[in-house]
Amino acid sequence: MNRKIVFYVYILRTSSNTLYIGQTNNLEKRILEHKNKTSKSAKYTRYYNSFKLVYSESFKTRSKAMKREWQLKQWSRAKKEALILGDLRFLKEL
Repeated sequence: MNRKIVFYVYILRTSSNTLYIGQTNNLEKRILEHKNKTSKSAKYTRYYNSFKLVYSESFKTRSKAMKREWQLKQWSRAKKEALILGDLRFLKEL
């Protein structure tokens, strides 16, 4: 049986209400790496006491996930918040 590999783009909200955007092929493992502040966790997330996964999307290829990650990082804070809230009408206005 072939195991289907899926890639994720995710957004974390830190304890200081900042947003971190990343991508991975194993979301559960990646979140644990951030929480445990391992050498594989992003330096950015190590500075915060806690964070919460507030959004994720899945993609069939790493290339598509990386393109989406880059796109989201270019967005304004307001647009990212609208995406997190699922407010598609407001998202389109931004």
